[in-house]
Amino acid sequence: MAARKQLTRLKAPYLKRILLEPSRVADWEQYPWSLPLFRERAFEFEFASAITIIVGENGTGKSTLLEAIGALAGYDEAGGGKGYMPVDHSRAIDKSGAGLASGFRCHWLPKVTAGWFFRAESFYSVARYLDEAARESGGAPPDFLSWSHGEGFIRFFEERCRRQGIYILDEPESALSPTRQIELLKLLQRMEQSGTAQVIMATHSPLLMACPNARLFRISRFGLDPVDFQDTDHFRMMRDFCSDPAAFLAEALYEDEP
Repeated sequence: MAARKQLTRLKAPYLKRILLEPSRVADWEQYPWSLPLFRERAFEFEFASAITIIVGENGTGKSTLLEAIGALAGYDEAGGGKGYMPVDHSRAIDKSGAGLASGFRCHWLPKVTAGWFFRAESFYSVARYLDEAARESGGAPPDFLSWSHGEGFIRFFEERCRRQGIYILDEPESALSPTRQIELLKLLQRMEQSGTAQVIMATHSPLLMACPNARLFRISRFGLDPVDFQDTDHFRMMRDFCSDPAAFLAEALYEDEP
C-alpha cells in the first residue's frame, strides 16, 4: 500500500463491537427491529479480525446492518467518504439504517473512522459526486464512469482503499466478473496484511466468502452466526451446479403443472 500518515500504530480491527441498547427501541414491531436478528430483543456483534464478511438471503437485513455500521462511523447512508453527501435525502422515506444505528452502542479501540462506505447501488451517484467535487476545486476528476461498470469498480477500489481506516463494502461483486472478483480478493488480502485496514463486507459471492483470514457470518431466520463458506447455501448451490449442470437446472427449473 502507498505510504500514508498513520492515524494509530494499533492494528485493525478498530471497531471492536456493536451492542444493542433495548431501551432505545421505541417499537419492536417496526422494521428494522422486526428482523430475526432482534427476535430476542438483544444483539451483540464482535469484530475480532481485520476482515468480517456477512452473507444471507435477500431481505435478511445485511444492507441495513451495514448502513447502521456506516452511520455509526459517520458516513452517509448512500455511501462515500466522511463528510460526503452524494444523494439528496430530502424526499427519502426509508431511514432504516440510521434508525438501526440509533439503537446501538459501539466500542472502538481506537476510534478510526477514516475510510469509505461503498454501496454498489449508489456507485454512479458517488462517482458523479467525486467528479463534480474535483472540478469545483480545480482538480482533475477521477472519472470512474468512463470505464465499463466492472472496470470502474476495480479502479475505484484500487484508488480509494489504500489508506488506514475502516471500509464498509455492500455487495462489491455486483459488477465484477469472476476474474475481477479475484482481483478484489487480492486487494482484500493486501489490506488485511497491511494491518491498517478494517473491512466489513456483505456479499453473495462464494469467491469473496473464501477470503483468507476473514471471519464469515450468516444472517438467517435464526439470527447471526459464524459459518464456514462451504456450508453456505451460495457455495452449495454453485457446487451442485458445477457438478452436474443439466440435473441441477432440471430440478431448479421444475414447476408443477397447474
